[in-house]
Parts: sequence; C-alpha cells; structure tokens
Amino acid sequence: MDGFAGKTAFVTGGASGIGLALGRAFAQEGMNVMLADIEADALSEAAESLSDLDSKVRIVSCDVADPESVERAAQATIAAFGKVHVVCNNAGVAAAGGIDAISLDNWRWVLDVNLMGVLHGIRSFLPHLRSHGEGGHIVNTASMAGMNGGLGFSPYVASKFAVVGMSEGLAMQLKPHGIGVTVVCPHFVRTRIGASGRNRQPRYGEGPTLEPGSPAADLLAELASRIEAGLEPAAVAAQVLAAVRNNQLYVFTHSNMREQVADRFAAIQQAMDQRPA
Repeated sequence: MDGFAGKTAFVTGGASGIGLALGRAFAQEGMNVMLADIEADALSEAAESLSDLDSKVRIVSCDVADPESVERAAQATIAAFGKVHVVCNNAGVAAAGGIDAISLDNWRWVLDVNLMGVLHGIRSFLPHLRSHGEGGHIVNTASMAGMNGGLGFSPYVASKFAVVGMSEGLAMQLKPHGIGVTVVCPHFVRTRIGASGRNRQPRYGEGPTLEPGSPAADLLAELASRIEAGLEPAAVAAQVLAAVRNNQLYVFTHSNMREQVADRFAAIQQAMDQRPA
C-alpha cells in the first residue's frame, strides 16, 4: 500500500497486546486509528496511552464474535473518518484443548472469536474497501499454531490454521482489486492472551476445570511462562507495518520456528511422493 498518512486503520483486539501495538504503529505513521475491543476500561486506557500522538485515535466497543457488533463498529469507523484503508482482524482468545476433556463451549468460543471474528471483519469492511477505489490492506492475525500442530488437538490450532487458509485464498482474489492481504503468524508474544477468559461471554459457559497436575494444566502453565518471556508486541507491529507497505502475504516473527515448519512440509511432500505398492 502506498503511503499511510491521512488514511485510516481499524484494529480489533486494540486495547492491549499486538492490537494496541498496531494502533500505535499506524498512528505514528500519521494514520487515523479506530481501536475496537470488547474490554471497555482497557480500551479507554489504550486510547489515553496514544494521546501523545498527533493522529486521531478513537475507540469503539466491539464483540468480534457478533456480526452485528462488528458491523456497527465498521459503520462507526466510516462515520468518524470517511474512508477505511487498513483492517486488522486481530482479536484472539485461547482455551484449553487436548483429548481428555473436550469442551464444546471452549471450541465454540475460540472458533467464534478467532475464526468467525476474522470473517465478520472481512464481511463488514470489504465492500467499503472495494467501493472507494483507493486500495487498501487486510491484516489477519493467525499464529505459528496455524502452521504447525505442536499444541496438539486444540481449538486454537484449528482456528489459526483456518485463518491462514482464509488469508491465502483472500489474497488471491483481492489482488486484481488492488487490496493486499497479510497473515501474521507469531510464536510467543508478551500479551494477555493467557488471561483471555476475562472476556469470555456467559453464553460460552465457564469451560471445564483443569485438574492440577493434569497434562492440560501443565501445558497451560508452560505456555504462560513462554508468553511472559515472549517477543514484545511492538516488534510484531513493526513487521506488520513493513508487510503492509510492501504487500507481503506472510509475517513470521520467529525465524527459529523454521525447522518445525520445514519438518511438517517435508512429511507432506514425502507422503505425496509415495507410490502405491
């Protein structure tokens, strides 16, 4: 996308973590920014943290799992700034998976936010991006968990694999329209995703209780430790900014994950090359 100044970015999950870092990065480039999030108090604090910048930053309440809420947020953004050029479908949550306590509520919640939330953002903003004729860019936050099944049988893995495939197909179809697509695949980043249950809506229940010392509980404890030691969100935002500028489809934030991805691809190619006996 050519130039950022004076254009508008919409970011879900904008109250913290990667979303807030994206909002700051775009604002520093002179863009108008609409931060959208389900967490009202954190959203107000996020806007205040960007008040030192000259760009216009506004906030809107948004539950990405609800298509009507996303549509309202889209219309509020268009009303505030006129035209929207960058749409970041970034909001995400995580919940326990595994084979011992398969929770339908966990799966519905994670898929509704991580997968359907991306779809709702595309559905609400894409007609606008196509109609104003100035081009634009869609950024979908996936994960290395969308390239490698190392987390096991998990709604998070399933949702992120889906976002990668969705983004690849979307990029192919939007290229003739001058609209770019980037799918972001971070490994561990210092965010609050481990505490995403704070925003879990009652309709998804409370989820199963994990027994201390169980494989699922041990995995969550390990993941929490690795998130705490993870990459700073600002580093991810800087890579995303460059990807939007250069119309780059993939953003991989951790080069040390290359070997695991290569192992998966090698196994796929080996299976393809096998001939029936």
